[in-house]
Amino acid sequence: MYKDVVSFIQKIYKTTDFIPLHEPKFIGNEKKYLNECIDSTFVSSVGEFVDEFEEKISEYTGSKYAVTTSNGTSALHISLLLANVKCNDEVITQPLTFVATCNAISYCNAKPIFIDVDKDTMGLSPSALLNFLEANTSVVNNQCINNSTGKVIKACVPMHTFGNPCRIDEIKDICDQYNICLIEDAAESLGSLYKGKHTGTFGKMGVMSFNGNKIITAGGGGCIITDSEELAKKAKYLTTTAKVPHKWEFTHDFTGYNYRMPNINAALLVAQLENLDKFIKNKKILSDKYQVFFENQSVEFISKIDHSKPNFWLNSVILNDKKKRNDFLEFTNENGVMTRPIWTLMNKLPMFKDSQSEDLTNAEWLESRVVNIPSSVTI
Repeated sequence: MYKDVVSFIQKIYKTTDFIPLHEPKFIGNEKKYLNECIDSTFVSSVGEFVDEFEEKISEYTGSKYAVTTSNGTSALHISLLLANVKCNDEVITQPLTFVATCNAISYCNAKPIFIDVDKDTMGLSPSALLNFLEANTSVVNNQCINNSTGKVIKACVPMHTFGNPCRIDEIKDICDQYNICLIEDAAESLGSLYKGKHTGTFGKMGVMSFNGNKIITAGGGGCIITDSEELAKKAKYLTTTAKVPHKWEFTHDFTGYNYRMPNINAALLVAQLENLDKFIKNKKILSDKYQVFFENQSVEFISKIDHSKPNFWLNSVILNDKKKRNDFLEFTNENGVMTRPIWTLMNKLPMFKDSQSEDLTNAEWLESRVVNIPSSVTI
């Protein structure tokens, strides 16, 4: 069966050479805009392409404001700071995520609380979230207090895993009920919609990543999207070393961060964004082909949930158990087809093993079975 999978993927990509998991595609104005950026000499954090990309990504996502950053992790760090997450505060998130989510929480000297995911979205489960809050917290003076630790739960960071939207509207309603700031980790879900609304726009802030393996890329980069003018201005200020605006003087009145996106990266992203819809359309065709193929295999293909329109960033399959998962990984990688398991759960990593964790049955089940398969645009 694994041989059939390899043959099918080789047929899709029309090669028997090495097939990566997800490679970037530069098929538009990337070189043109890079040359324009170089000719302008504005290759650092100030330039027309930064402004243009912020404007266009806001328009694309339906958010009022966007602030570019050096990467998705820095975008999340700043968003947590803007949510007033401080030392010894707590942040709810999912254990099934990339380590950057929890690293950003640690940068604030806060502690993660791990809540289970839904099997079908691989994202934070609203029912598990509500069960935890009802059983373990109290709202006192408009703050959500963890009864077991006495600490304030300031924020909740669900992730739209592999571009698949989680049930983010339900999560938002729960967070609003408990006065918890909702920050969406939409690092992987640019172009994904849930109930007609772009991921990252349900919470107070959403963060995105433009790393080399994302659906559009500048080799790096990230951004914060928000409908709050106040938060956007503060984000720009904090990511620009907290510099007080002035034509020539260098005055800084707060400990800021050098998290700015260079203009040369933004030039790439402006060009990439012009082809995003084409990429998503192509990737849906690829996903549909996988869907049909795996119907006749002893492997389950992960499909989108109702009311969602994912960007199909990474396609995923579920094997019957961990041994079959490992056999699948070994066979495909040895035969030139890059496949990867889902991440090790965050609560199992040494930095977070002492963090509060609820029942994580679904996350553990997925961790032992899920494999990502090649998902590059096939243009």
